[in-house]
Amino acid sequence: MTATLGTKISRELDLLEKSFGRPRPGRRLPPLDELVLTILSQHTSDVNRDRAYRQLRRRFPTWASVLRAPLVELVDAIRVGGLAPTKSRVIRNVLRAVLRDQGRLDLGVLRRMPADQAKAYLLGLKGVGEKTACCVLLFSCGRPAFPVDTHIHRVARRLGWVPSKATAGRTHALLAAMIPAGRCYAAHINLITLGRRICRSRAPACPSCPLRRGCRYAVTSLRRGVLRGPRRRHAIY
Repeated sequence: MTATLGTKISRELDLLEKSFGRPRPGRRLPPLDELVLTILSQHTSDVNRDRAYRQLRRRFPTWASVLRAPLVELVDAIRVGGLAPTKSRVIRNVLRAVLRDQGRLDLGVLRRMPADQAKAYLLGLKGVGEKTACCVLLFSCGRPAFPVDTHIHRVARRLGWVPSKATAGRTHALLAAMIPAGRCYAAHINLITLGRRICRSRAPACPSCPLRRGCRYAVTSLRRGVLRGPRRRHAIY
């Protein structure tokens, strides 16, 4: 990362905090709980993810009961979150692997491991990818990991933090080196907020964006006349 890009990113993170505030971590779930929650979050909304997780824990209060349950019942419990058959198998496989490796259904050991070892262990679980591993490390373990979701991937490409045609995997690798360790949590939350409220996939509200002056996408689009500010309405009284 060049010094110029590093300065740009730091300045734009400051602008996001000025606009959206500096979010602080809330109550942390145990690592295994966070892992299952993140698996449920794939390809669905936060609302449906949370509903699926609540229904799962209500129906199966312990992870041991999830392992004992017939797969069809597990699928039914998380159906609201979408892709229930696939997610059910991933969750069961993860629980079996954790029980085999740790001797119990608990991943508290991740909080004591060096961050790189903890991440390597998570990535070694079948069905667990970079984003899921980083979510567990950041939200449950308080480690300086930076998960990249679809909003952050889109925003980073538009801002010019990463190449415009970077893959999600490439964006993950680049941002891991770009985001200062002490700013991972606030940067993650604020970039997602920006992506949801303003830097939308369709019809982005560039004129309202706090980062528009340094945004490659906004500057180019505004020059071409693709994006315009709100229309002024004539008074009728």
